[in-house]
Amino acid sequence: MHSSALLIEFGAIILGLGLLGRFAGRFRFSPIPLYLLAGLAFGEGGLLPLGASEEFVATGAEIGVILLLLMLGLEYTASDLVSNLKTQYPAGLVDAGLNALPGAAMALALGWGPVAAVVLAGVTWISSSGVIAKVLGDLGRLGNRETPVILSILVLEDLAMAVYLPIITALLAGVGLAAGSVTLAIALGVAGLVLFLALRYGRIISRFVSSDDPEKLLLVVLGLTLLVAGIAQQLQVSAAVGAFLVGIALSGEVAEGAHNLLSPLRDLFAAMFFVFFGLHTDPASIPPVIVPALALAVITAGTKIASGYWAAKRAGISAKGRWRAGGTLVARGEFSIVIAGLAVSAGIEPSLGPLATAYVLVLVIIGPLTARYTAPIAMRLTARGNKPAAAPSPGAFVPSQATTDDTAEAVDDQVGRK
Repeated sequence: MHSSALLIEFGAIILGLGLLGRFAGRFRFSPIPLYLLAGLAFGEGGLLPLGASEEFVATGAEIGVILLLLMLGLEYTASDLVSNLKTQYPAGLVDAGLNALPGAAMALALGWGPVAAVVLAGVTWISSSGVIAKVLGDLGRLGNRETPVILSILVLEDLAMAVYLPIITALLAGVGLAAGSVTLAIALGVAGLVLFLALRYGRIISRFVSSDDPEKLLLVVLGLTLLVAGIAQQLQVSAAVGAFLVGIALSGEVAEGAHNLLSPLRDLFAAMFFVFFGLHTDPASIPPVIVPALALAVITAGTKIASGYWAAKRAGISAKGRWRAGGTLVARGEFSIVIAGLAVSAGIEPSLGPLATAYVLVLVIIGPLTARYTAPIAMRLTARGNKPAAAPSPGAFVPSQATTDDTAEAVDDQVGRK
């Protein structure tokens, strides 16, 4: 009986997620908020709480986090990461400072304590690579001059996760300073070793994993990832970091083949992760934190725009491209929920999960809007502020503001794609 209930519930969840994904795809926005809302509807205090399948969904959610980080690692090579560290680290530091501090300050203002402050700092800091990549593709901006700046910031944020997650894991586990230092040292040592091996022996590693048979390639990569993630978790480093490092170590055709094979699995289990997070958030706990969540969303949307603008300006991008870079980085999503999920599982602060849910729901919805409209609005406001120095002479040709804006936009777009 329990088995049949599990199949019915789990089948209904998968079918519902598929329909929600299709609905989101039709209107060209991220399905993440719909997955979170589905979890809220079927979780504690929801419309129809689940029973038999919750444990199964929890396991799927853990696999979802691992696959998210693995796929992220497959996007980059070790040389890419090293190059970004050398050239873009000032932009990464500005991005971290402007966007992590508001989250930490909000947690302290709410009286949640230093551990919750470090967690909420991560929630507000990390942009959503998945949502931003989709937005760039939908808007046709993959060839724009500001896009490498955006991707560099995302790479630095993702790389910082390899240091940040072990710190969070140690803090949430309540270990002392000495044990926490050992955990961080192990994490840094493992990350450095993997980067070194990937740089020196990446082709050998990829050749060992490689297979012309998709089935064998899938089994080897997935098995290796879960094995390394489990070992990393035993070392208190974080399973997600272990999966990320496996992705970095693979390159070339192996990485491309693994990416194609694992993408459907990633989407399935990542959707289960968002549902699982929603399942453990009582909808009744969201209204009390909606005001802090909205305030934090407004503040950190502004700080993301500012950090993206500064990074693009430093790279010599035109004014319009700077605003586009800032507006594109606003969206938060999967990694904010991953960080908050660690705190919720550890039982640090009951209100942190609801606040993170509301915060991500707001920014994952307005993120694509800021990506599209930040530059036009900013350029229009800037144009209004620039008044002519002198009146034109009689009979002289005076281009209208619309003509000027259209010409500037056309030139900027042409340059942006070169």
